[in-house]
Amino acid sequence: MSVTPTPAPRTPPRSPESGPDWEDLATTALLGTDRRPFTGADGAHGPGALLDEAALRTVRRRAGLLPAAAAPLPAAVAAEARPPLPEAARRRLGQLLGARGDQRGSAPDLTELLPQWLERANAHGYAPPPEHLPALLDAARGRTDLRPAVLAFAGVRGRWLAEQNREWSFVRRTIVAPPAHEAATSAPEDDERLWGEGLFAERVALLARVRESEPERARALLGPTWAKERAEDRLLFLDCLRPGLSEADEPFLEAALDDRSRNVRALAAELLSSLTGSALAARMAERARACVGPDGAEATAAEAGAIAVEAPRACDAAMEHDGVVAKPPAGRGERAWWFGQVVEAAPLAVWPEHFGGASPAQLVARPVAEGWREELHAAWCRAAVRQGDAEWSRALLGSPVGAEQGATALAERARLLAALPAGERAAWVAGFLAANGLSEAFQLLSGCATPWPAELGRAVVDALNIARDAGSYPWSFSGVMGLAERCLDPAEAPHLEKLIGSFEENEDSKPAAGLYWTDVFHRLLATLRLRAEMRAELDGASPTDTP
Repeated sequence: MSVTPTPAPRTPPRSPESGPDWEDLATTALLGTDRRPFTGADGAHGPGALLDEAALRTVRRRAGLLPAAAAPLPAAVAAEARPPLPEAARRRLGQLLGARGDQRGSAPDLTELLPQWLERANAHGYAPPPEHLPALLDAARGRTDLRPAVLAFAGVRGRWLAEQNREWSFVRRTIVAPPAHEAATSAPEDDERLWGEGLFAERVALLARVRESEPERARALLGPTWAKERAEDRLLFLDCLRPGLSEADEPFLEAALDDRSRNVRALAAELLSSLTGSALAARMAERARACVGPDGAEATAAEAGAIAVEAPRACDAAMEHDGVVAKPPAGRGERAWWFGQVVEAAPLAVWPEHFGGASPAQLVARPVAEGWREELHAAWCRAAVRQGDAEWSRALLGSPVGAEQGATALAERARLLAALPAGERAAWVAGFLAANGLSEAFQLLSGCATPWPAELGRAVVDALNIARDAGSYPWSFSGVMGLAERCLDPAEAPHLEKLIGSFEENEDSKPAAGLYWTDVFHRLLATLRLRAEMRAELDGASPTDTP
């Protein structure tokens, strides 16, 4: 008698809901099957069973995915009103965008030439080639220093494109003035709507633009929303009032002295002290006169004696209201800290009057009693920069070739130079380089207008040549070399070319210094020539020259 074997029961098919859900699988994978054992539907254990289950769930999820409704198409971008780039400049832009940084040897660093190219293209009002917009936005995403120039060049089409890609969301946070042709079409009602609904960067750009042409309307925009703004936003909005500051701004700034934010109060006090006819400036002048005067009761104001200083002995509530910070930073004495803030905020015109008509140069030359000279001159330096006073800046700077500098600190000299006209500033730095070489040149050169005038450019090249002849290595002056590549006028190329082959090593030269300097000079020369080509490509068919 034969016995028919009973078939094994079939495992019913698993429903989509059976077994662990996806979150359970993910938690088990994170913890590991040693800490959270896993058993599959077929009785298998361990990591392999977990991976099999995850693969099954992945396929099931993909197979059951239903198509979503298509998103609406973005609104069409406005037509570009600017003229296109010349063909040679278009090709050059592609070359600059495709370059890789950190180049070595004598080849120019193309990534450092892109900011100059953008500046000149924006000055001519060219429109960007559409095919280069993604690369331009990618470049700006990686380099914050490029963003304003890139967005000004990209225009409405670039901003429209950035809205389609979240990786370019920095555009929403970048403050940049709109192109001139866009600003001209702006109506007051459009500005008010943008002020009420726009992104922060758009609002700052709007306020800066309106401030330039209609200062009163800029303040009117600020008024209704001022109390509701965040402290950090109020600070930046208030800073937009700095250009074109006038007596009409005084009531608004006086009210800001009572702002709940310490930083806003400090900025309001700084702006008011820049208005030398303001009530705050007058209060500071009165305090400053009480602190500084002729040394000795028998001396008259007109005598060229020493200057006496009596620093404040307390910082009262009125001083704090006017922007004097009571608590000094670490390492500073209280009285010196208060004294510097008071003198810095006082109008510089008070001092010739207080000392019987003495000129700024005469006052700077006077001795200061009891070791207060450094504090007094530093405060005068800050006041000269704040008030943009060229006469006081000249007096405090002194001669660029003199052994004794009126403002001894390098940072103070750099700030004072900013108050001088561009040509005078360049001439002073050129004289400083001729007398002192490159050791302290970087910060001074950074503040000079570009391209450098011929006198300054020649002084930089000559100072580099002297440093090379001294036998030192060029990377000791890498900062100045970088500035020279960006700021030196390409017209200096012939002079530089003559110097390349004139070097002879001496006994004091560092090993192989001559070879390194040769590479550096070749790179500088190649960069100048390339900049000249870029300029010709952009200038050759300038839209501003077309009828």
